[in-house]
Amino acid sequence: MTARVRRWGSVALALGMAGGLLVAGAGAASGSGQSITLYSGQHVQTTEALVAAFEKKTGITVNTRYDDEDVFVDQILAEGTHSPADVFYTENSPPLEELAAKGLLAPVAPSTLAHTPARYNSPDGKWVGVSARVSVLVYNTSLLKPSQLPTSAMDLAEPKWRGKIALAGAETDFQPIVTTVARTYGDAAALKWLEALKANATSHIYPDNETIADEVNRGQVALGIINQYYWYRERAEVGASNMHSKIAYFAPRDVGYVLDVSGAGILRSSTHQAAAQKFLAFLTSAQGQTIIAHSESYEYPIASGVTRTGETPFSELQPNPVTIAELGTGAEAIKLLQEAQLL
Repeated sequence: MTARVRRWGSVALALGMAGGLLVAGAGAASGSGQSITLYSGQHVQTTEALVAAFEKKTGITVNTRYDDEDVFVDQILAEGTHSPADVFYTENSPPLEELAAKGLLAPVAPSTLAHTPARYNSPDGKWVGVSARVSVLVYNTSLLKPSQLPTSAMDLAEPKWRGKIALAGAETDFQPIVTTVARTYGDAAALKWLEALKANATSHIYPDNETIADEVNRGQVALGIINQYYWYRERAEVGASNMHSKIAYFAPRDVGYVLDVSGAGILRSSTHQAAAQKFLAFLTSAQGQTIIAHSESYEYPIASGVTRTGETPFSELQPNPVTIAELGTGAEAIKLLQEAQLL
């Protein structure tokens, strides 16, 4: 998921987005008179909680626009130096890397970058890592036993999974997995894998990971690849007694076991650089990270030493060692997904 307006944020957005995608910050401390515009591809409720706390702390008003991160990339490219955006907040690193590669992001203050381990930040300091999720298998416990699960994402291309797999190829969350497969086995093998997944998915090709989590839980399909937090959100929504699915990890360092980093960057064209830098510093501060740790997004905070409980500890995850730089802009994955007719 990027910023798709779904059940988890629909009420808040319906109240704040009538007539457009702009949600003005509310409840800010008085006296500052400053404001910034935030393009957010992140989950609505988490972003709203962060914005409210930032406004209260600084008196800076944040005008937030929500949409899919890939939509915002296209919009920023079209707006150029006239973009009203000051800050771009995403769920995945490739959109930020694309803007950085085109010279559209300003350097992040070194003191802010220092809040987050360097491996989760922009390789050239143009955006900062804020939180993370990890890709997992979600499976229906009535249809599959743990011993029947594949240990590698590559195994899902086998004919035995035909009709049993749910796939959301258009999800930006899926692109890092495609990139990792391509960098490990080559583009030709990655395309063959995607084509096999598409064939195995049959009628179970969905628009997003939330639908996958829901369809698997209802027993409409046996399993799918999602980011772990969708399962926790599903459980929070329907209740533990109504959960008929579980999540499982691929083998350590498998190509399907990918850590996705959410980050934020400042547009070079912003005329509110100082206020924007304060917002990034807040996102990665102990206060901001604690909000993420206790939010209903179920993401892992990755800055300022804050941890989340109730999930597999972040320190115990064993994802593929693909780097932020290797994930790049996502262009390689997009090309392969288009060739496989999944985009």
